Amino acid sequence: MKAWKKIAIGVGILLVLGIVVGFTVHQSRKNVVTVQTAKAARQDLSTIVSASGEIKPKTYVNVGANAFGKITHLYVREGDHVKKGQLLAQIENVQPEADVNANQASLQAAKTDAIAADAAVKTAEADLERAKADYERNKQDWDRAQSLYKDGLISKSDFDSRKNAWATADAGLTQAQARLAQAKAQKDSSDRHITQATATLARYADALNKTTYLAPFDGVVTNLPVRAGETVVIGIQNAQGSTLMTVADMSIITAEVKVDETDIVNVHLGQPAEVTIDAIPKKIFHGSVSEIGNNAIVRSSGVSTSQQNVASEEAKDFKVVVTLTDAPQGLRPGLSTTAKITTATRANVLSVPIQALTMRTKEQMDQQNNTPGAVHAAPPAAKDAGAKAKTDEELQGVFVIRTKKAMFVPVATGITGRTDIEVLDGLKEGDEVITGSYKVLRTLRPGSSVKIDNTTPKKEEEETS
Repeated sequence: MKAWKKIAIGVGILLVLGIVVGFTVHQSRKNVVTVQTAKAARQDLSTIVSASGEIKPKTYVNVGANAFGKITHLYVREGDHVKKGQLLAQIENVQPEADVNANQASLQAAKTDAIAADAAVKTAEADLERAKADYERNKQDWDRAQSLYKDGLISKSDFDSRKNAWATADAGLTQAQARLAQAKAQKDSSDRHITQATATLARYADALNKTTYLAPFDGVVTNLPVRAGETVVIGIQNAQGSTLMTVADMSIITAEVKVDETDIVNVHLGQPAEVTIDAIPKKIFHGSVSEIGNNAIVRSSGVSTSQQNVASEEAKDFKVVVTLTDAPQGLRPGLSTTAKITTATRANVLSVPIQALTMRTKEQMDQQNNTPGAVHAAPPAAKDAGAKAKTDEELQGVFVIRTKKAMFVPVATGITGRTDIEVLDGLKEGDEVITGSYKVLRTLRPGSSVKIDNTTPKKEEEETS
């Protein structure tokens, strides 16, 4: 055989072998899935609930109008610091002051009448004592006259005179008693007039006091919506009255935020929180939960569910107040803020990235356990729809790399951190779990062959995921 034929046959054999090897490699790689992985590791985890709201002082008062009238003086400006009892505003008080003066005069007159009535009582008491003395003296004369007249020692005229004197003394005693009772009644009436005049004066004095507004505590005037010369009105049942100003105690600052209804069950009093304020970027302030609302607030309307007559299926929030422990000076109510409340903390717990979690059915897990080519008994037929639903039940788990294959492992989870989640059961430290891509995790079948590629994913893949 010529040499060139031998070379041609050798080249042909090599080409055939190359084609066979290439086809074999291509077929073996055809079902290999490229994945990203991470290892189950121990670390400290914290569950964070984030909510937005606004800065508010813990204590503030809207000073509302207590009387109808025109503002004659405003003694403060917005932003002024005030002390408790300091004069804030004055409403016209001509009529209330006149009413007070008139009733003060009436009260003084009632007191004078009471003094006169008291003197009349004392006079009547003295007259009664004198009448009693006259009665006793004339009665004794009459008693002696009766004995003397029987013995014939006095005349009939003298006897009749003493009898008449005793009758006159008796009538005088009755009259004195009546005058004393009348004087006491007048004294009681005068005392009641004093009580009535005092009550009326208190009412008019209260109306006068309501024209003057004093600071209820040390604080800052944070809102002053009125001007001197404007007329203010008091509130009635269906209409809100005028608000003169708002005084806030800025010594204790809070962040009032709205927490989603799905997170509120994990929020408790005393939990720590980190607060950021939009007006002060790149700074974190600290505080703790001091108040949790009991009534849900409809997110779209801001109205409490307790004030609605019809149930609403809209999203709801709950008010949560975080008291700041290191609030800076110069904060103003109403500044936008975000609070991150730490609802749970675990130290040195086994965890995996959150994106590693996925769901699979029991049927898919059975396919994983039944390797190709193996002989298995046929599963019993489902007797009813309940048995089929049981096989369709989804399990939470992760894909673990074992012998270059993705094996689905059910896991029990605990708290969730920012990027990782606690694993309570199902994994051990160092297990390599599949974390991406999202598209791969969504379609990956248990038992599939995988290739690990932990380089930075392409932008297109990120956008797809």
